Amino acid sequence: MNEHGSRHNKFRHRLYGFAWFLGVLGILTAMFTFSFLLTSYIYRVAGLHMSLLLVQIINSLMGLLFTGLFVSAASRIAQARGWVPERRGFGPIITALEKIAQGDFSIRLDNEFEDNRMIGELANTINKMALELNQMENMRQEFISNVSHEIQSPLTSIRGFAQALENDELSIEERHHYLSIIENESTRLSRITEDLLKLASLEADHLRFEPKPYRLDKQIRSLILTCEPQWTEKQIEMEADLQVVTITADEDLLSQVWLNLIHNSIKFTPEKGMIKVTLQPQVGRIEFKISDTGMGISVQDQLHIFERFYKTDKSRTRSKEGSGLGLSIVKKIIDLHQGTIHVESEVGKGTTFTVSLP
Repeated sequence: MNEHGSRHNKFRHRLYGFAWFLGVLGILTAMFTFSFLLTSYIYRVAGLHMSLLLVQIINSLMGLLFTGLFVSAASRIAQARGWVPERRGFGPIITALEKIAQGDFSIRLDNEFEDNRMIGELANTINKMALELNQMENMRQEFISNVSHEIQSPLTSIRGFAQALENDELSIEERHHYLSIIENESTRLSRITEDLLKLASLEADHLRFEPKPYRLDKQIRSLILTCEPQWTEKQIEMEADLQVVTITADEDLLSQVWLNLIHNSIKFTPEKGMIKVTLQPQVGRIEFKISDTGMGISVQDQLHIFERFYKTDKSRTRSKEGSGLGLSIVKKIIDLHQGTIHVESEVGKGTTFTVSLP
């Protein structure tokens, strides 16, 4: 808009404002005059003689009453006949809200309310709300698609190997092999559903959060020993440097964090590799690190590893396949404790996860 047009609009707005002021002043004057004439007539007919103060109070109240009635009636008539521009401006907004209520989050209002700041801000707010609802709907659909895919995969395996067991010519070794696969896939399916329920509870804040003081170094050392069969089977060198640390936190929830990170390191570290776990106090916080000499994570994958169902290696074998929910649960639990987690990794050289807790 050029300078001349801007000045013209300002002049027009001022003119409208002055006209509204004169209109309101005229209505007030007319209503108070009518009230004065009406009460004077009534006093004269009834032969009433009252003090000037009481007469003035009654006249003022009557004037306000008549003004309210007149404005209300005039507004209804103007709105019914479409004479009020602001009322017409709400038409597109009402239509947009109706479409959003029906599930259409793609609706956007054009910026056609520059002359009315209030309606313009309302339209911008509705656009922002529709955009956020659309993003949430896309996330919901993607989540449902991922859940369906993750559950369908083990179910397909179970169904296929169960049908194969119907073959009477199978040897005992083959039957045991197929039954072992069915058992593993059933366990995997159970783990997926448990992780989904756990993640849903964390996101809905329904999980019991009971922080209490305890020795964090003892907890982590115990969990490392619990996983000893896994890392000794792969001949992984496990090194732990755990300083004495007492923390106030939910012990059960944090155990899930450390177990997940330890299991991931063991899973993606090759045979005769190395895993190092450190725990040390800092100023006002503690720092936990777990480093491995595993396959590493690309820079692009590092941006998404805490997202639900995200898997860094789409071609990994079934034995290494997980639900893709573990790190999402880890992130939620750490957020619940007002902590942080970040990853440093290089493909082919290894990965380090660092957890910082207050």
